[in-house]
Amino acid sequence: MERTRTASEARQRILETADRLFYQDGIRAGGIDRIIAEAGVAKMTLYAHFSSKDDLIVAVLKYREECMLEFFRAAMERHGKRKKDRLRAFFAALKELFESPGFRGCPFQNVAVELADPAHAGTQFVRDHKRRFTELLRGFVEESVGRPAAKLVPMIALLVEGAIVTAVIHGVPDAAEVARDAALKLVEELKGA
Repeated sequence: MERTRTASEARQRILETADRLFYQDGIRAGGIDRIIAEAGVAKMTLYAHFSSKDDLIVAVLKYREECMLEFFRAAMERHGKRKKDRLRAFFAALKELFESPGFRGCPFQNVAVELADPAHAGTQFVRDHKRRFTELLRGFVEESVGRPAAKLVPMIALLVEGAIVTAVIHGVPDAAEVARDAALKLVEELKGA
């Protein structure tokens, strides 16, 4: 039991360290030797848990997705107490994300751009993540307008992606509010139709 806990603790340290370095400096700059040094593990320990850097990249993306979903769940719960609906709470949580220290954009967008290989397992994970994220948005939009949400969801997802890029490039967390206002306008137009 003790050995398993130690192994899983080492795996967790590697994941957290790689996640931080990949997000902060990029995948290429977050080299294996640096991850090993900062995680305080042996090279053999890293390779016992992850067969290659590509395997580590995918594991980090899965870990990051879990962290992001937990962030949005908690932030939306906080904002949901003040906002009328979950779509508004989502955009308030998005702005909170943009305001967080060290925000460097969407880690999934960053990885897709840096890998630049459509066949890489990390790129495939990013595509799958974006589909899952769009389905999450679909739920919020459907709460607002019902089944006709299907035609709004791609537009709102694009607004979110654009807000993320704008927040990084211009350093303005208010991009979440601009995207929110545009999304709510689309929702109201659909309700009025």
